[in-house]
Amino acid sequence: MAEGHIDYGGLMQRALRGVMAQTLGLVAEDGLVGGHHFYITFDTGHAGVDMPAWLRAQYPEEITIVLQNEYWDLMVLQDRFSVGLSFSGRSAALAIPFDAVTRFVDPHAEFGLKFDAHDVDDEDLSGEDDADPEPPHNGGGDVVSLDRFRKT
Repeated sequence: MAEGHIDYGGLMQRALRGVMAQTLGLVAEDGLVGGHHFYITFDTGHAGVDMPAWLRAQYPEEITIVLQNEYWDLMVLQDRFSVGLSFSGRSAALAIPFDAVTRFVDPHAEFGLKFDAHDVDDEDLSGEDDADPEPPHNGGGDVVSLDRFRKT
Protein backbone atom coordinates (compact mmCIF):
# COMPACT_ATOMS: atom_id res chain seq x y z
CA MET A 1 0.00 0.00 0.00
CA ALA A 2 1.37 3.41 -0.95
CA GLU A 3 1.78 5.89 1.86
CA GLY A 4 -1.54 7.59 2.63
CA HIS A 5 -3.55 5.76 -0.01
CA ILE A 6 -5.83 2.72 0.06
CA ASP A 7 -6.98 1.72 -3.40
CA TYR A 8 -10.58 0.82 -2.56
CA GLY A 9 -11.55 0.80 -6.24
CA GLY A 10 -8.86 -1.75 -7.04
CA LEU A 11 -9.80 -3.85 -4.02
CA MET A 12 -13.44 -3.89 -5.16
CA GLN A 13 -12.48 -4.83 -8.71
CA ARG A 14 -10.40 -7.78 -7.47
CA ALA A 15 -13.19 -8.92 -5.13
CA LEU A 16 -15.81 -8.76 -7.88
CA ARG A 17 -13.54 -10.56 -10.33
CA GLY A 18 -13.27 -13.21 -7.61
CA VAL A 19 -17.06 -13.58 -7.60
CA MET A 20 -16.95 -14.16 -11.36
CA ALA A 21 -14.08 -16.66 -11.05
CA GLN A 22 -15.83 -18.61 -8.29
CA THR A 23 -19.07 -18.68 -10.27
CA LEU A 24 -17.31 -20.03 -13.35
CA GLY A 25 -15.50 -22.56 -11.15
CA LEU A 26 -18.83 -23.86 -9.83
CA VAL A 27 -20.14 -24.21 -13.37
CA ALA A 28 -16.95 -25.96 -14.50
CA GLU A 29 -17.49 -28.54 -11.74
CA ASP A 30 -21.27 -28.98 -11.82
CA GLY A 31 -22.50 -27.47 -15.11
CA LEU A 32 -25.11 -24.75 -15.44
CA VAL A 33 -28.15 -25.20 -13.21
CA GLY A 34 -31.67 -23.91 -13.66
CA GLY A 35 -31.89 -21.15 -16.20
CA HIS A 36 -28.49 -19.64 -15.39
CA HIS A 37 -26.35 -18.60 -18.34
CA PHE A 38 -23.65 -15.99 -18.83
CA TYR A 39 -22.81 -13.19 -21.20
CA ILE A 40 -19.11 -12.45 -20.85
CA THR A 41 -17.59 -9.48 -22.67
CA PHE A 42 -13.83 -9.20 -22.89
CA ASP A 43 -11.10 -7.13 -24.54
CA THR A 44 -9.75 -9.28 -27.38
CA GLY A 45 -6.54 -7.23 -27.53
CA HIS A 46 -5.71 -7.72 -23.85
CA ALA A 47 -2.39 -9.41 -23.12
CA GLY A 48 -2.87 -13.11 -22.49
CA VAL A 49 -6.10 -13.55 -24.46
CA ASP A 50 -5.69 -16.67 -26.59
CA MET A 51 -8.12 -17.08 -29.47
CA PRO A 52 -7.96 -18.07 -33.14
CA ALA A 53 -6.65 -15.38 -35.51
CA TRP A 54 -9.79 -15.60 -37.67
CA LEU A 55 -11.97 -14.80 -34.67
CA ARG A 56 -9.73 -11.95 -33.48
CA ALA A 57 -9.88 -10.49 -37.01
CA GLN A 58 -13.69 -10.39 -36.73
CA TYR A 59 -13.58 -8.91 -33.21
CA PRO A 60 -10.38 -6.84 -32.94
CA GLU A 61 -11.50 -4.88 -29.86
CA GLU A 62 -14.04 -6.84 -27.85
CA ILE A 63 -16.41 -9.76 -28.05
CA THR A 64 -19.30 -11.05 -25.97
CA ILE A 65 -19.48 -14.80 -25.59
CA VAL A 66 -22.44 -16.76 -24.26
CA LEU A 67 -22.10 -19.75 -21.97
CA GLN A 68 -25.47 -21.43 -22.17
CA ASN A 69 -26.27 -24.44 -24.32
CA GLU A 70 -23.21 -25.14 -26.45
CA TYR A 71 -19.85 -24.83 -24.75
CA TRP A 72 -17.26 -27.40 -23.73
CA ASP A 73 -14.05 -27.86 -21.77
CA LEU A 74 -14.71 -25.00 -19.35
CA MET A 75 -11.67 -24.81 -17.09
CA VAL A 76 -10.97 -22.19 -14.45
CA LEU A 77 -7.48 -21.34 -13.25
CA GLN A 78 -6.39 -18.73 -10.72
CA ASP A 79 -5.98 -15.91 -13.25
CA ARG A 80 -8.00 -17.05 -16.29
CA PHE A 81 -10.56 -19.40 -17.72
CA SER A 82 -10.69 -21.36 -20.94
CA VAL A 83 -13.66 -22.65 -22.88
CA GLY A 84 -14.58 -24.13 -26.24
CA LEU A 85 -17.33 -22.45 -28.26
CA SER A 86 -18.76 -22.56 -31.76
CA PHE A 87 -18.91 -19.44 -33.95
CA SER A 88 -21.02 -19.88 -37.09
CA GLY A 89 -20.23 -23.58 -37.09
CA ARG A 90 -16.48 -23.12 -36.47
CA SER A 91 -15.07 -24.46 -33.21
CA ALA A 92 -12.75 -22.24 -31.21
CA ALA A 93 -10.81 -22.70 -28.00
CA LEU A 94 -10.50 -19.49 -25.98
CA ALA A 95 -8.32 -18.66 -22.98
CA ILE A 96 -9.33 -15.43 -21.25
CA PRO A 97 -7.54 -13.75 -18.35
CA PHE A 98 -10.01 -12.47 -15.77
CA ASP A 99 -8.33 -9.05 -16.19
CA ALA A 100 -9.55 -8.95 -19.81
CA VAL A 101 -13.23 -9.29 -18.84
CA THR A 102 -15.16 -6.03 -18.93
CA ARG A 103 -18.69 -7.36 -18.26
CA PHE A 104 -20.15 -10.50 -16.72
CA VAL A 105 -23.94 -10.94 -16.75
CA ASP A 106 -26.28 -13.73 -15.65
CA PRO A 107 -29.68 -12.62 -17.02
CA HIS A 108 -31.49 -15.44 -15.21
CA ALA A 109 -30.40 -14.06 -11.83
CA GLU A 110 -30.63 -10.43 -12.99
CA PHE A 111 -27.00 -10.12 -11.91
CA GLY A 112 -24.24 -8.25 -13.67
CA LEU A 113 -20.77 -6.89 -13.10
CA LYS A 114 -18.96 -4.19 -15.05
CA PHE A 115 -15.22 -3.94 -14.58
CA ASP A 116 -12.80 -1.06 -15.04
CA ALA A 117 -10.80 -1.29 -18.24
CA HIS A 118 -7.42 -0.90 -16.52
CA ASP A 119 -4.91 -3.73 -16.42
CA VAL A 120 -4.31 -5.58 -13.17
CA ASP A 121 -0.78 -6.91 -12.82
CA ASP A 122 0.62 -9.57 -10.49
CA GLU A 123 1.58 -6.93 -7.94
CA ASP A 124 -2.00 -5.62 -7.91
CA LEU A 125 -3.29 -9.15 -7.31
CA SER A 126 -1.05 -9.50 -4.28
CA GLY A 127 -2.73 -6.48 -2.70
CA GLU A 128 0.34 -4.25 -2.95
CA ASP A 129 0.09 -0.92 -4.72
CA ASP A 130 2.69 0.63 -6.98
CA ALA A 131 5.00 3.09 -5.25
CA ASP A 132 3.49 5.95 -7.28
CA PRO A 133 -0.25 5.18 -7.51
CA GLU A 134 -2.72 6.97 -9.73
CA PRO A 135 -4.69 9.49 -7.66
CA PRO A 136 -8.38 8.77 -7.03
CA HIS A 137 -10.82 10.17 -9.58
CA ASN A 138 -12.57 13.38 -8.50
CA GLY A 139 -10.93 13.15 -5.10
CA GLY A 140 -13.07 10.17 -4.08
CA GLY A 141 -13.58 6.48 -4.58
CA ASP A 142 -15.86 4.49 -6.81
CA VAL A 143 -19.26 3.50 -5.47
CA VAL A 144 -20.68 0.22 -6.72
CA SER A 145 -24.43 -0.34 -6.43
CA LEU A 146 -25.87 -3.79 -7.01
CA ASP A 147 -29.48 -2.70 -6.35
CA ARG A 148 -30.51 -2.80 -10.00
CA PHE A 149 -29.55 -6.49 -10.22
CA ARG A 150 -31.58 -7.61 -7.21
CA LYS A 151 -34.74 -9.60 -7.78
CA THR A 152 -37.91 -7.91 -6.55
